[in-house]
Amino acid sequence: MKLRRDIFQAISDPTRRAILVLLTSQSMTAGAIASNFDVSRPTISKHIQILNECELVEANQQGREIHYQIKIDKMKEIDKWLEQFRKIWENRFNQLDNVISNLKNKKNEQ
Repeated sequence: MKLRRDIFQAISDPTRRAILVLLTSQSMTAGAIASNFDVSRPTISKHIQILNECELVEANQQGREIHYQIKIDKMKEIDKWLEQFRKIWENRFNQLDNVISNLKNKKNEQ
């Protein structure tokens, strides 16, 4: 039985997040990705496999090489989930701005 991996589980690992950042600028082979890390290539291949299973990256055969690229639409799923927290923080910062403005106004009135 194949385990269904979760995209949040995939991005919880700093190496996998770093791989995603690398792939934002260009598609790369597993070897090119691995050359950016101080771990074995099989370790990086396992990370790429997890990202691929979660559909955060896709593999494209180009001749004898496989190039990996980021799947932006799956990244949007993460952004959509984060949006709820972004709104909470924006509201809190706006409330803080109001408190600071009120304090400054009171100070200027004195």
